[in-house]
Amino acid sequence: MAAKSPVVLILGAGSNVGQAVARTFASKGYKVALAARSLKDADSTDDQLHIPSDFSKTEDVVSAFAKVKKVFGIPSVVIYNVSAVTFTPADDPFALSLADFSRDTTINIYSAFVAAQQAVSGFAQLPASAARTFIYTGNVLNVAILPRFLSQGIGKSGAAHMIWAASAAYQDRGYQFYYADERKADGAPKYRIDGPAHADLYWGLANSKTQGPWMQTFVQGVGYTKFDSMYKPLA
Repeated sequence: MAAKSPVVLILGAGSNVGQAVARTFASKGYKVALAARSLKDADSTDDQLHIPSDFSKTEDVVSAFAKVKKVFGIPSVVIYNVSAVTFTPADDPFALSLADFSRDTTINIYSAFVAAQQAVSGFAQLPASAARTFIYTGNVLNVAILPRFLSQGIGKSGAAHMIWAASAAYQDRGYQFYYADERKADGAPKYRIDGPAHADLYWGLANSKTQGPWMQTFVQGVGYTKFDSMYKPLA
């Protein structure tokens, strides 16, 4: 009997990073499960599962894991590629409504936390030879203040701490956790991030045998690049 194909679950399947990662993993023999609001069940194929999901609802995360497990099996690579921000005036961050802040925080932190819980539960059932890797698509906001991005900055900072803690706690079990942040070569934020560059990084992380630096700052065409922990935007 042929070996069962490994499974990647990509939560957040946008046209840039999500689709680029999906293409890369599919080309390497993975079954790909995509979860996003814009997807339709009817567009699923034998090798690619589409799961309509709204990540402002944590229960949709649980449902996505249940669906992919039923159809393809337990995902050995889980990528949380979802983000939310409600912009505020640069000089009045607390103009943000509590309702918008709560929605953004659910997407940026709570649903990511549930996804990590679900991933770990699955990883425990996979053999040691499986990838067992969780990747959170982040940005510079865990180490920098950018005007108007309060809710996303709080979310990315919280998620980064979660990934950092998980990378230490689960290292002895072979589970790997990463926070990915694409930068320009000088360490400045890259606002127009590159999908294929993320796909290359994520494929490499999924194939690493040991936990690397949890905060994966990287540069397109270069890969992981260590920068000073705190980025200071130009005045």
